[in-house]
Amino acid sequence: MRGRLHHVVLDCADAQQLAEFYSALLGFPITYSAPDWVVVAENDHSSGLAFQPVPHYLPPLWPDQVPGQQLHLDVMVDDPDAADEWVLGLGARRLPTDDDRSHVYADPAGHPFCLIPRPDWVAGRIG
Repeated sequence: MRGRLHHVVLDCADAQQLAEFYSALLGFPITYSAPDWVVVAENDHSSGLAFQPVPHYLPPLWPDQVPGQQLHLDVMVDDPDAADEWVLGLGARRLPTDDDRSHVYADPAGHPFCLIPRPDWVAGRIG
């Protein structure tokens, strides 16, 4: 027996708002939406990201890890430098880092994520 990833779930204050951000960032549609659960995935038969509102949500602080990172995502792009303005325009904000080459951001709910260059093993352009 083995498991298969269903969704990565992000806690947040506003599930619909955060789902709209990741839908635009990843180019995937919102495939399910209810007041307590919103899903972004390639289609309604695919695993994806789910967003769950929680009362009194507190975003993680970078880089202090307080109240705890909760998670972070690595998002592949063809050119992280070129994607900077685009991702900021979607509502992300840059986070401080010791490495000038890294591309670390917070989504609108404060979850950290990194833009990483597309690895060679991923065929073709991403978008």
